[in-house]
Amino acid sequence: MRLLITGICGFAGSALALELKRQADRLEITGLDNLSRSGSEQNRHAFKRHGIRSLHGDVRQVSDLESLPPVDWVIDAAANPSVLAGVNGAVSSRQLMENNLVGTLNVLELCRRNKAGLTLLSTSRVYSLAQLSQLPMDVKDRAFVPKFKQARVNGLTRRGVSEEFSTEPPLSLYGSAKLASEIVSREYGLAFNLPVFINRCGVLAGAGQFGKADQGIFSFWLHSCKWKRPLKYIGFGGSGHQVRDCLHPRDLASLMLMQMRSPEKSGGVLNVSGGIANSMSLAQLTDWAAARFGQAQVGSAPAPRQYDVPWLVLDSSKAEREWNWRPTTKLEAVLQEIAQHAEEHPEWLELVADL
Repeated sequence: MRLLITGICGFAGSALALELKRQADRLEITGLDNLSRSGSEQNRHAFKRHGIRSLHGDVRQVSDLESLPPVDWVIDAAANPSVLAGVNGAVSSRQLMENNLVGTLNVLELCRRNKAGLTLLSTSRVYSLAQLSQLPMDVKDRAFVPKFKQARVNGLTRRGVSEEFSTEPPLSLYGSAKLASEIVSREYGLAFNLPVFINRCGVLAGAGQFGKADQGIFSFWLHSCKWKRPLKYIGFGGSGHQVRDCLHPRDLASLMLMQMRSPEKSGGVLNVSGGIANSMSLAQLTDWAAARFGQAQVGSAPAPRQYDVPWLVLDSSKAEREWNWRPTTKLEAVLQEIAQHAEEHPEWLELVADL
């Protein structure tokens, strides 16, 4: 199978490319990336050794896609991954939409011309910001825990937020662009008889991630703790009780291989996440880092930040039922991998500082 991965030099794209090649060596993998993110060129070095072809190009430019060789399947991993994109001044709102929505439209046209399948990497941030923010919370062991009996919200289970949870705005510009991409992708699949899979991921995490406070939080936090960089608990009283779950890309790759091998099962939306067992608050992550690196000083900014939520853990029961899939990389293993990378790369935060 001839596979194209857009955004191949980002953390998700590069990790998926290498893991897919490891699990299925006969895959012919070509990648496309505009190398706009600082540090992204670092990920190109390993591709040649593994027989992966990497091309410079931009999904926003139709001509860049028209010049690509024929493909059988596309993994669309090209996106601005920050929930604050379009509002924090780093990129404009138009740039966000061009990256995360128009880029997907151009990829869909490529799929239509090639009669190729598509796997779209989507996000947990398509779920309603208003409903997530209003969930009643307890605090246990320095972490928020939903009051499940009181919540009575459709799509909230004791395993997390399921696919039935509301996607009604407000979401964020980022979340809205990804939700629109999901809808357009499903419509292209139906209109042109293309296999389309949509995987809504929680926080992807692992060694080599370009971490910042608004994206790649596990990597950013551990690198900062190791090298005693300034850190701050933002919002929710400045407590660090907010919780997210994480997923290693190698576990995502195993599901994607099954999907590519069973195109007849396409058409739906799946949560793909680490779940409750792989979730942790910022305060708990600080404690973990202190045991590994020594105590770090963390400041407090109690005022809320736009688009932050107190608790977001995905329920991946549907993926388990339909694909017999569950993550195999435990939270401790993910953290140990990132910590070792932080110890070996003191320059990492500077390398990716302007992402």
